[in-house]
Amino acid sequence: MSKKVLHIDENHPILHEDLAAQGFENHFDFHCTKQELINKISSYQGLIVRSRIPIDQSVLVAASNLEFIGRVGAGLENIDLNFAEKQGIHCIAAPEGNRNAVGEHALGLLLNLLNKLNKADKEIRSGRWDREANRGVELDGKTVGIIGYGHMGKQFARKLQGFDVEVLCYDIKAGIGDAHARQVAMAEFFEKVEIVSLHLPHTALTQGLCNLSFIEQFKNPIWLMNTGRGSAVVTADLVSALDSNKVLGAGLDVLEFEKKSFENFFEQENLPEAFSALLQSDRVILSPHVAGWSEESHIKLAQTITEKVRALYAP
Repeated sequence: MSKKVLHIDENHPILHEDLAAQGFENHFDFHCTKQELINKISSYQGLIVRSRIPIDQSVLVAASNLEFIGRVGAGLENIDLNFAEKQGIHCIAAPEGNRNAVGEHALGLLLNLLNKLNKADKEIRSGRWDREANRGVELDGKTVGIIGYGHMGKQFARKLQGFDVEVLCYDIKAGIGDAHARQVAMAEFFEKVEIVSLHLPHTALTQGLCNLSFIEQFKNPIWLMNTGRGSAVVTADLVSALDSNKVLGAGLDVLEFEKKSFENFFEQENLPEAFSALLQSDRVILSPHVAGWSEESHIKLAQTITEKVRALYAP
């Protein structure tokens, strides 16, 4: 009898096609509620998710036959990992699948920001030709600091290798610096860094990390990039730092006010005043949580999950 896998979020077809080739029976329910998932999950050995429904203890208690959860994305923060481990459920993510997309997107945001491309484009479209006010700032000669030196941070550091920059990294794990970035303590990070790129998951330690107190510890005014999780940056404090020129500009693919499912941001009512300030600033570039969302990563994320499932059941 084949093992059954429930897919509750839509992904690239290669994912279920490869699982079928491995002998799994695929079932799909892209609109089920959390309670409907709880009611049916005991029938399945595998669960494929993105972020729509949090896989918390109430779901896992009902998952009496579940052997693995595959999250088609980089992180596992929407799964209660401790309880899943107690239940003997293997949890699989796919940071290898979209790390290149994130690295390229982060570099694109940074170069756009330094060269005021969005601002210049808008001005020309409105009939304004202002060369002096749109002078760019060169990346060469700068010190770039990466906070969170995992799959995404390392890939961004690789993308910087064509530039004449010093790259430093900080991470709570020791000994993870490499040929592309030198790992340092925060004291040296604050002393030298001019461009800060955040590549952090959502945890108790990272939530609100980048607040005004944090920003003010940098010796130099900084350019701030965030392609990790929006919860790492306190938006009101970022706006204050932009106003004081302690932050020269910000490239944000993620926002503090996003829903945990990363769905339509503008469905919310009464968006915070700090967000309105970001919208009005020509020193801020925003994208809708798409750094890891390329055409190629759509395929690679799916392939990474199926490869890890295959390895899980390998003799």
